[in-house]
Amino acid sequence: MNIVFGILGVAAGAVIVAKSEWIVQNFGSAEWAEQHMGSSGGSRLLYKLIGLAIILFSFLSLAGLMDNILLGIFGRLFTGFAQ
Repeated sequence: MNIVFGILGVAAGAVIVAKSEWIVQNFGSAEWAEQHMGSSGGSRLLYKLIGLAIILFSFLSLAGLMDNILLGIFGRLFTGFAQ
């Protein structure tokens, strides 16, 4: 099941990266991204970065590394869950 969700995540991230212009046209631009990430392409860049993050986390999930990384980052908050 982990493989199926990982492949779906990679596909969804790839669609977000490839269709960022369509997303901007249909859902509008993000004002924060336009101010801080560029003059007219900030929203497109934001959507592409979100898509890349989804792809990265999906590959980490496929490789079985997601829980190790999350425990490494947030392990001190949840000491009872650490192995």
